Formats: sequence, structure tokens, C-alpha cells
Amino acid sequence: MINKLNLLLFSIFICNLSSSQEISSTKIDSILSLLTLKEKVSMCHAQSQFSSPGIPRLGIPELWMSDGPHGIRAEINWSNWGYSGWTNDYITAFPALTCLAATFNPSLSNQYGISIGEEARYRKKDILLGPGVNIYRTPLNGRNFEYMGEDPYLASKMVVPYIKGVQMNGVAACVKHFALNNQELWRNHIDVQVSDRALHEIYLPAFKAAVKLGKSWSVMGAYNQFRGQHCSHHELLLNTILKTDWNFDGVVISDWGGTHDTKEAALNGLDLEMGSPIDTNRLPRQVFDANFLGSSFSELLKSGEINERVLDDKVRRILRLMMRTTLDLSRPLGKINNIEHSHVARQVAREGIVLLKNKANFFPLDTEKKLTIALIGENAIKSMTTGGGSSELKADYEVSPLEGIKIRFKNCNIIFSRGYSSENIENSDQVINSLINDALEIASQADVVLFVGGLNKNRGQDCEAEDRKDLKLPYNQDYLIGELQKVNPNIGVILVSGNAVSMPWILNVKAVLQTWYLGSEAGNAIADIISGDSNPSGKLPFSFPVKLNDNSAHFFGELSYPGNGETQFYKDDILVGYRWHDTKNIRPLFSFGHGLSYTTFKISDIMSDREVYSVEDSLSISYKLKNTGTRYGAEVVQVYIGKSDSKVIRALKELKGFKKTYLSYGKELTETITLKVTDFSFYDESISDWNLVRGKYEIYVGNSSDNISKIIRINIK
Repeated sequence: MINKLNLLLFSIFICNLSSSQEISSTKIDSILSLLTLKEKVSMCHAQSQFSSPGIPRLGIPELWMSDGPHGIRAEINWSNWGYSGWTNDYITAFPALTCLAATFNPSLSNQYGISIGEEARYRKKDILLGPGVNIYRTPLNGRNFEYMGEDPYLASKMVVPYIKGVQMNGVAACVKHFALNNQELWRNHIDVQVSDRALHEIYLPAFKAAVKLGKSWSVMGAYNQFRGQHCSHHELLLNTILKTDWNFDGVVISDWGGTHDTKEAALNGLDLEMGSPIDTNRLPRQVFDANFLGSSFSELLKSGEINERVLDDKVRRILRLMMRTTLDLSRPLGKINNIEHSHVARQVAREGIVLLKNKANFFPLDTEKKLTIALIGENAIKSMTTGGGSSELKADYEVSPLEGIKIRFKNCNIIFSRGYSSENIENSDQVINSLINDALEIASQADVVLFVGGLNKNRGQDCEAEDRKDLKLPYNQDYLIGELQKVNPNIGVILVSGNAVSMPWILNVKAVLQTWYLGSEAGNAIADIISGDSNPSGKLPFSFPVKLNDNSAHFFGELSYPGNGETQFYKDDILVGYRWHDTKNIRPLFSFGHGLSYTTFKISDIMSDREVYSVEDSLSISYKLKNTGTRYGAEVVQVYIGKSDSKVIRALKELKGFKKTYLSYGKELTETITLKVTDFSFYDESISDWNLVRGKYEIYVGNSSDNISKIIRINIK
């Protein structure tokens, strides 16, 4: 009778719950009081590969999760990694997050979040395992394509609207991988040693923004160790920084298989254990009880070695997340594979494509001329929504570059040759030579050569669980580009990748376009750009070094990257990416923030609102931006700060503001970018806090980290 009464009261409570109502501790405690110890423990670990159990007797539903920061992953089997073979789990593939970051457009990031949140909700997912905001430290990291670049400010500005968009749908974003997961090699055990200053200035800001500004409802721990402790149950990262300093009220979820110890998991901030190795010899319902936060956790609670209050805190957090998601009866139903999502995917792809080089206005190509275009390269036809690890997608459709270009350039004669192969093939030398010869033959007959190459989602490239071996293009592409240039110098390169690559051929090609992994609308978006239907406006979210040792992580040798197999030391400290290049005067191949346009812009009348500021002030930088060319386009004005007379090491410049402005040709607009004076602080290890040093500062204003239009000098009193 008591149980029936409790169930009735719980049902009434749930029916009255809406997302607009404040989720109070009293409400959560009322549910908690109905749960047995066994039920509470069961909620703290998985029941399948991508779900955690509910409490059937009380009508508390399961929590269902999905990989996919740029698309909802296909359904996975209950207790292994095989695909379930459903026919109704096709989705829209959105561009990878490197592309989203390259847009420098927070408003578009919000549209992206709304769209992918709608698809997650339609697929009945409660938690979206993304976005990823780990910092791009080395161009060899196999998962860089899933993240938002090398700059903590850019990642912070782009992740917040994404999270808000996702969670508007009653789906929890799960920001990952917290923290310092900056390589795939030895990811499960490598012990990262990094200064407190670099931790707080470089590697934590995007997570902090996601939690404090984006109000993310969940956070995923990382695989790696930090100072000898695994990040999925880390006292400093989870208990001190995340839950105490940042007041995070959501759920900490382990990365899959990232849990290693019951007591640490219980006491050091982990709330929900997922993906731990399971004993397949057990009965299905016993399998997941073997997790660290399963039966062994129960024993420690029953013995009194761990106080039940520890368990209750975890369950309170899980219940709070449930009220925001699966118990919120007012959340929308979701949408999937609609025209609106295709439009968002295409817009993000277009705005994220970066024009790196464009000699003699090679691009755009004239669609009205009856050109013979030789399209060469496997990436013109290769699917880029499959592979890559946990981010692989089952796309409803995927327009290849070849298909997109054929559709848009109907008046042209498009001839295709593969040129190279990423597959393991018999008689490889013979086949490779045949592919090269065929490519050279059609190139010699063409008016224009477009080489579509780069990386792909194969192991050892842009793929989870393994890093790249070097900076070069694979499959002998560098040689092929060199040979193509000899038979037809009118060549443009279209790179598909999520990482920087070396370009020994850069001086001998007319143009280079960085196109990322663009999802379902890849081919259409590329065609939009090369035809001139859209003007490129993307900016690089990370630096392209000339050679690998020009990158800060690699400059200091193997102990800095990849480590000795057990430990690595971030010897580059705060000087990551452009901070390293600028401060050490090491010229990159292409700089952070670089990106060309088919039109030209002039930044003028740059000034600050004052010369002297106090600590509490905001600082406004105004400027005039004029489109001085002949096409509608967009420019991203970037504001960096520096302190050349600093008594502690500081980067020459650090990004602190940017604004993307769209202008018709001949039009001029006055814009303002506002900074907080407190953002000029550095993390002072002597006080374990942020420290704003008064005195002189430099304000750098330009359209890339190495193209500064004006330096303004100010004083903070």
C-alpha cells in the first residue's frame, strides 16, 4: 500500500513538472526518499552501452545517450559495440566542430546546437555526448577535428551558444573531455604534467564557459591521467574546480572505460560510470553490476567505509538532470532530416571553409565558361561521415565534392581521376602508378585542375584512438600534386581534413582551400565557394606550422609530445598555437585567424574609448570596416591584448574579442568590440588565483594573428 501511494504521489509530481519551473532541492529529496540503496546505486552506472537504468516501480525512466557532437550516432547493440542494424536511425551529418569554430560566428553555433539538439530529441536521446573543447595542442592529435581549435577564448565563445541550443530541446549537452585530453596516443593512461597557470589559462577556460555561461547539464571526464590521477575520478578537477569553484550542479559522466577504481570514483566526483569493461559470461542484468560503481560500490556503502551521503549527492545530480530532460514532459518532440537542418549544415560548411591562398584570383571559377575541369583525388568521392571512431555517422545523405561540383558546373566538362588510393590493394606499386598516370593524362587535357585530397577518417589520420605519424599528406599526395603541377600549372588544391598539414608544393599551386569534414552538404558547400555563389569568410581556428618542430608541443622533444609512454610534460606551458609562433617569432605557414575573401576589406579609424582604465572598467574598441571590393562578403575583426613589459612570461598577444561583419561592396560600417579589463589578468600561481597587473598594455586589432592593422597602447591604473 505504501509503495502504491508513493508511486501515485510521484506520478502527480512528475505530471506537474515543467522545464520552466525551478528544480528545487526539496523536489529532488522527495524522490530520493523513495529509493532504496540498491536502486540508488543502480542509477550510478550503465545498464547498456549507451543507457543507464531507471526505476520501473516508480516510473523513473532510463537515461539514453548518444555519441555525436556533429550528428547523432547510429544505434549500438545493448552490450557490445556492434551496430544494431536499425533502418530508422539515419540523420543529418553536420560539419565537424573545427569547421564550426572556423566560422567565428557564435550566432551560427547556436543554430547548429538547436538543430543537432532537435535530432537528438527526435531519436529519444537524453544526453548528447558533446561538444568537445579540448585544445588543439599538436597537429598530430587524431581527434582534433572534433574540437574547436587552439585558442581558449574562441572555443569559449563558440561552445556556449552551441550548448544553449542543444539544451533548448530538453537534451543535455555533455562537454568533453575534461580535461587535458590533447592526444590519442596512450590516451588511456598517459599522465599529463602541466603548470597550474597553463591549466587555467589554456586548457580550462572553454570548460569553464560551458559550465558557468552555457549551464551545461553534464560533463564527461577524460581518459588520461593528470598528476597521477585519472581524470574521470579526479579530486582537483572534479571536486575542487568543477563542483566547488564553478558550482557545477550537473552530472559527471565517465568516458567509456575511463573508470579505474571504485573508491576514487565514489569519492572524487564521478556520478555516472559508463562503458567499463564487462564480463560477458554473466547474465545480462548482472553484467553491468560488475562496474566500479556497481556491486563493489554497494559493499563499501554497506560496510560504512563510504558514507551514504556520497551516493545521495550523485543520485540528486542524476535526478536533477532527469528533471531537465526525460522527466520534463513539456520538452519538444524533436525533428530530424528536415530541410532546415540541411540549410544549417550547408551554411556552417560554407562559412567555415577557409580560403588559404588565391593567386591571381584563381577562385571563383566561372560557371558560364565551358571549362574542362580535371577533378583529381580520392577525397572527391570518399565518404567522410563514416569512420573516425565514436564520431562516425549514418547520414541520411552525403553530397560528395564530385557530385556537388557536377551539379553546379553543368556547363563544364568535369573529368575525374582518383589519383591515389587510401585502401590496401594488391599489386600496389602497379596500381599506384596507374592511378598517377591516369591523373596526369586528364590533367594535361584540362583548362583547370582541382586536386581534392588531404586526410581522411582512417586509423592514424583524423581518427579516434590513434594519432597521426607526421605532418605530411598521406598516400604520396605531395608527390602527385608536384607532378600535376608540371603538366598543368593552373591547379587549385581543395584540402579535406581536421588538422594542419605540411605543404611543400605551396609555391607551385594557384590556390588552396581548407574545407574540413563538412557533413551531408559537403559537396554543395564546396561548390558554393568555388563557384562564387558564396564568398569564403572562414578563419583558421588553429595555426598551420611550416614543419612539425615549429609547433610548440614538438619543439621541446618527445617528453613534451608524446611523452615516454607513461608521463609527458607540457613544456610549452601557456605558449600554445599562435601564442608560441608570435612570441618566439616563428613564422607559420598559415596563421591563426587567417582567411581570405573574394572581396577586400579596409579596417580604419581604430581607437579605444579611453587611454586610462580602472580594474572595474570595460574597454571599447571602435573601428570602421569597409568592403572595398566588388562582392558581398564578411570579415572577422580580431582584438588581441599583450603586455610587453610583463615581469612574468606572457604571450605577445592573446585573443580577447572578435566580430564577424557582413557588408555589401562599397558599404562601410562602424563597429565596436568590448573587452573587460579583468580579462587582462593572468593566473598567478603564487596566489592560486587570477591577478590583474596594472600598467601599460598593447591592444592589437587586425584580421588574423599575424596581420595587425593597428596597435593601441592603454594604461590600467
